[in-house]
Amino acid sequence: MTDLPTLPSEQDAPTIPMIGAGMQRVESVLKVTGQARYAYEMDAASLGAQADPLVGVMVLSTIARGRITSIDSATARNMPGVRLVLTCDNAPPQAPWGPLVARDRFARAQPVLRGPDVHYYGEPVALVVADSLERARAAAMAVNVQYEAASHAVLLDPATATEPEFLNGFKPAHTDHGDFDTALARSAIRVEAVYETPHQNHAQMEPHATTALWQGDRLVLHTSAQNLVSIQMGIAATLQISPHRVQVISPYVGGGFGGKLPYFADAILAALAARALGKPVKVGMTRTQMFSATTHRTATRQALCIGADRTGRLCAISHDALSHCASFDNFVEDTTTITRGLYRADAIRTTAHLNHLDLPRSDSMRSPGDAVGMIGLECAMDELAHELGIDPVELRLLNDTPTDLTAHKPFSSRHLRQCLEEGARRFEWGARNPQPGQVREGEWLIGMGMACAMRYNLLKPCQALAHLDAGANLTVQLAMTDPGTGTQTILTQIAAGVMGLPPAQVHVQMGDTAYPPAPGSGGSFGAESAGSAVLRACENLRTRLLEAGLRDEHSPLHGQAMESAHLDAGSLHAGGRHESLVAFMERTFPQGAQAHGEITADPDSLKWSQASFGAHFTEVAVNAITGETRVRRMLGVFACGRILNSRTARSQLLGGMIWGVSNALHEENMPDPRTGQFIAHDLANYHIATHADMPEMEVVMIAEDEPVSNPLHIKGLGEVGICGAPAAIGNAIFNATGIRARRFPITPDRLLPHLPEMTI
Repeated sequence: MTDLPTLPSEQDAPTIPMIGAGMQRVESVLKVTGQARYAYEMDAASLGAQADPLVGVMVLSTIARGRITSIDSATARNMPGVRLVLTCDNAPPQAPWGPLVARDRFARAQPVLRGPDVHYYGEPVALVVADSLERARAAAMAVNVQYEAASHAVLLDPATATEPEFLNGFKPAHTDHGDFDTALARSAIRVEAVYETPHQNHAQMEPHATTALWQGDRLVLHTSAQNLVSIQMGIAATLQISPHRVQVISPYVGGGFGGKLPYFADAILAALAARALGKPVKVGMTRTQMFSATTHRTATRQALCIGADRTGRLCAISHDALSHCASFDNFVEDTTTITRGLYRADAIRTTAHLNHLDLPRSDSMRSPGDAVGMIGLECAMDELAHELGIDPVELRLLNDTPTDLTAHKPFSSRHLRQCLEEGARRFEWGARNPQPGQVREGEWLIGMGMACAMRYNLLKPCQALAHLDAGANLTVQLAMTDPGTGTQTILTQIAAGVMGLPPAQVHVQMGDTAYPPAPGSGGSFGAESAGSAVLRACENLRTRLLEAGLRDEHSPLHGQAMESAHLDAGSLHAGGRHESLVAFMERTFPQGAQAHGEITADPDSLKWSQASFGAHFTEVAVNAITGETRVRRMLGVFACGRILNSRTARSQLLGGMIWGVSNALHEENMPDPRTGQFIAHDLANYHIATHADMPEMEVVMIAEDEPVSNPLHIKGLGEVGICGAPAAIGNAIFNATGIRARRFPITPDRLLPHLPEMTI
């Protein structure tokens, strides 16, 4: 690659006091004391209404595909306290679904109770509204829905797969770098394998819920959501009203993980019922309803082919991934993204295939595409290392690359090599026995495994408003959300650092479309997008204040040079002089002062590929009698640009690694082919990692500067922690047992038939 753009200097990164410090979450006391009010907890006082909201309970379909032939709701309508029963027979008009081809799929119209056709098991077919939850639930059980079932398909089937033209409307489904067939033909060693990952379901601590209130012709929605502006657009499109007549409010979100980027039937049904009744209505999903009436991560079938010469240099990589979307949707899990840019190879080919199934919609779940795609890629790399007789770390170091080959761009920052080397040193990787099944402790087989981590970086347009009152109290507003990631805290740190104020004098107001637009939390773009907008707003406000101070004849700073002016410790400083910010504001801006800030991607930054990187190392013990796997220790080493808050950053990376254990050993769901219903539909049957499953865990963040992505010089880290973690565990199981598990999760029943006989 020639004519590479020039990287900015690391010295261009702004120096902001407090950035990097592990400050405690600013909202923690409100949450642990129950003062943080969530969407379903809105009452008359908080809504400004005369009465508490009525309660809606959804009725869900019990077939996977077919038609409603009749709905008998007479009994339900006559039950005590019932105010309304909505069905497809009396639901108000709504816009049709879609459009399918949309750059923002979360802003599409999503009508509910749109007709007699049933598209999946668990689709809402009625809503009962009553004056209490108990009465609404009892009446919902009395609604009698009759169906004419049709044949359905709910299992992945390569024979019926199609290749979409685009991924999610605009990304190519097929990519090619180099001549794959020629490169593969000259490979001395090749690995070909198929890896399977299961359906996975969201089960956030806070279930999906909405409280709706109409104020004249304006709709106010309190809902649990990650992405307010897109949801505002989508709900307005569905109800066929102006977005300016829809206000979406979500100051607290009890977990998101991508599952609250879309909006769901609870929001639309609450809005329709509230308009019909002229009263506020709240609709919340039960845990069981969340397993079918929301989105999930699709199962995948991944065919990998990797060829290399005998020294270990990669010649060719092919990654073909099959996933599913709902029969009426077009979402494609972008499973092959990381394969396009993680390693150097003469040729790289990726392809996506799709089954349209009679299942609920699949969509984003923590690190969509990458979390499952890196299982296939990193397990295949481990298989190649074994075939070559090369250490897995050395194989990856040998094929490190400064350029993103398929994107034809250099990486702006890439410290994968440092992550691998530091991880190997800390984990004492050199002590690993490369021969599988050789290390035993009684009936336990011991093994070590590793995998790389990568997640592409993204900045989205965002705006913020900063207002300083006469008492030097700063308020920052933007329509950002915080689903538990610590966003409100890091924005407080940025604002306090720029304005030279203690955090106690900074109040970040979020979660309301009445504030300046923000992209929300998701895709690891939240911190850099919202943080950069807040940075710009506070910088603009700081400049305004300092310029006014230097012009003010009554200020001791009058006439000093702007180059020496700054804010610190609640005062204006310049030329060795200073003045209290409170005194200055009371005299100069008695009504307060404010400034806007905005961020969009710098066109020059698009000349570079931007990504976060990391390396996972694990040690497992596999019981040769029972097939049980226990992860004994894990290490994750990550390079994610400058770190805004060491405490919340570690929490995010650690959470991803924990989820990696869950993906590797526990978490899966599958549809019953007879009914189309997911077999696990509550937390009693959907297995996830618990405290007892978690090993000794260590997170290391190496020093790194990201010079082009954003003015804060940071990169996203909310999702890179899960990428590669399940593969590292799978590779460790192979080292322990010699069993190459290619179907995840790796449960005891998948190991038992292949475990070696042992004499204890």
